Amino acid sequence: MSTATISANAPIAIDGLEAKQRRWAAAAIFTALAMASLDTAIANIALPAIATDLHSTPADVIWVVNVYQIVLVATLLPLAALGEIAGHRRVYLAGLFLFTLASFACSCAWSLPTLLTARVLQGLGAGGILSVNTALVRFVYPGRLEGRGFGHNALVVATAFTLGPTIASGILAIGPWSWLFAINIPFGLVAILIGLRTLPRTPTATHAFDFIGALMAAACLGLFVLGIGSAAHHARPGLVLIELVSAVLLGWILIRRQADSPAPVLPIDLFRKPVFALSTATAICSFAVQGLAFVSLPFYFEDILGRSQVETGFFMTPWPLVVAIMAPIAGRLSDRHPAGILGGLGLALLGFGMALLAMLPVSPHVLDIFWRMAICGCGFGFFQAPNMKALMSSAPPDRSGSASGVVATARLTGQTIGAALAALCFGLSGREGATLALVLGAIFAAVGCGMSVLRLVAAPQAKPSALGMRSAR
Repeated sequence: MSTATISANAPIAIDGLEAKQRRWAAAAIFTALAMASLDTAIANIALPAIATDLHSTPADVIWVVNVYQIVLVATLLPLAALGEIAGHRRVYLAGLFLFTLASFACSCAWSLPTLLTARVLQGLGAGGILSVNTALVRFVYPGRLEGRGFGHNALVVATAFTLGPTIASGILAIGPWSWLFAINIPFGLVAILIGLRTLPRTPTATHAFDFIGALMAAACLGLFVLGIGSAAHHARPGLVLIELVSAVLLGWILIRRQADSPAPVLPIDLFRKPVFALSTATAICSFAVQGLAFVSLPFYFEDILGRSQVETGFFMTPWPLVVAIMAPIAGRLSDRHPAGILGGLGLALLGFGMALLAMLPVSPHVLDIFWRMAICGCGFGFFQAPNMKALMSSAPPDRSGSASGVVATARLTGQTIGAALAALCFGLSGREGATLALVLGAIFAAVGCGMSVLRLVAAPQAKPSALGMRSAR
């Protein structure tokens, strides 16, 4: 079926889809979202097996993770901008097709170069999925149920990120590392078939795609993630400085170049809106806390508390479990209550839980660990959906794609910063670095809480009508 035929036959989103079609469309969206989010984490577990099988060194094989993350983050904003022009549906389905095809290539890789090439393509496909994911949720769910849709979206992302290592370990216990990639193929094909039938067309913009701006934005974000990763792996200070300074310089040039553009690839027009800027900043803070926690907690439980690996996996369970419970609840509440209050409460709980974990006694009871982890999960789950709704609703309807790209970029940037800061904590404090990382996470949560509350006094943004938001040109 050609792209033109798909576009012509697809329903046009007016105020969300009818209930049955909405459920199928959501199934396609969230299946692809889970696959792309899981692949950010599961490859870490397989690195030793990949290094042995492909006769590579640990320093070389780490690029299996790095190239995926760099390409993913670098392409989010350019592909989000493309979605506003070509249609979110087309970018999403193209990304899902490429991701599935690249997963097959990863599973068949016979050398490290072939695996890295496939991972580059897989990262590009994931960029197509994640860049317009939130925009599609906005058009699939009617206005009165947007919060519920964003709650489900937050649930999938949080669960995939936290359960990724466990799922990967289970797969590796019964099969080779190639199965981690091959398992994406049937899910990807099913999601494509469902998406072709159910995903709606969305409004498209008339301006041309800025290829030069897209390349500059990709290089800026790619160098930033590369610089943060280099710092986390204790690369030469000069190299880290060159990468980060180059990212900042490219960003400055891009902002100057697109200052008067009505739809810049780097959405500076959206960041002029106080609610949008504050929602993005709070998202980065919350995911930095998550990155700090999930890098430091295994070391904390094993090195500080002297627990086994099995116990550590058991102790990590309450966080995603409570997120799974709280995210849909928070999504429903966000349809009736301000995101500034809900998000502030969630980050306050998250910071409180991180501080309590840092102050655990030397020999805590299992329940002492569980209820503290549950508080963290409650706060994290309570924050995500209201913040996502505030960020998306503060953007004009014709800029939904760019806003969606910012949602994914903020999430991955926050996780990258958190992981890098955790590595820095271990470098500064050695064995006690885990405790320092937890304290730093509590500080990040407190800062995010303050910025969330500021949204209550930020200049109100005019809200477009539901009809105007979803009507196609």
